[in-house]
Amino acid sequence: MTRRTALVTGAARGIGRGIALELAGAGFDVLVQYLGSQADAAETVRLAHERGVRADLYRADLTKPDEAAALVQAAHTRFLEGSEPGPENLGLGVLVNNVGNYLRKPVLDLDISEWHEMFDSNLHSAFYTCRAAVPIMRTGGYGRIVNIGYAGAQHLLARPGIVPYVIAKSGVIALTVAIAKSEAGSGISANVVSPGIIETSVSQPTRDIPAGRLGTVQELSAEVLHFVQASDYVTGQVTEVAGGWNL
Repeated sequence: MTRRTALVTGAARGIGRGIALELAGAGFDVLVQYLGSQADAAETVRLAHERGVRADLYRADLTKPDEAAALVQAAHTRFLEGSEPGPENLGLGVLVNNVGNYLRKPVLDLDISEWHEMFDSNLHSAFYTCRAAVPIMRTGGYGRIVNIGYAGAQHLLARPGIVPYVIAKSGVIALTVAIAKSEAGSGISANVVSPGIIETSVSQPTRDIPAGRLGTVQELSAEVLHFVQASDYVTGQVTEVAGGWNL
């Protein structure tokens, strides 16, 4: 059986952990990126091991291009150590950009540093990892990039309390579809899964959700796996996991 590695950023807990474990359950070796939650990341690794795959953790600040590039290279080589790449051991195949901070604050009350931090953590980090991963995936003729967005970001709805976050997530969509088009035919797909109000969300106004309930981490993770398992002909798509929110 062939073995591919999935790199999941922000996978110490919450949505990132759910995605990492969903991919582990599907047979992918997993590299868990974290920044400040080493104990939680180690628990994600332990749970991935229980699913019968190889897993490890890696600390990186993805707002720094060099650290993002080093993370991607580590994901490609971590489980190749001691063996040559071959049909049974293929290195990096999946990149899931989940990392990204969230801030609720009136737009004109934002500090300049807060404005920039939202873009650095949500958009720039995804660009840095994609920039490093795509050449590796091209060489292997296979790649699945799934970026985590935000339900409604493509609709340009007014969100005065989370303006830089929404703009950054709109940028993630623009980045993703650009990669999808430029890499079409190479064996690489790029898609977006956009959560609405999930059980781990900071605010949980269920009254605003037509489905009448919060989404689950498992429902979101399943959509990520769907894009990972789909043909590379399925690319440049945005799927919202939002129970009808923002429609």
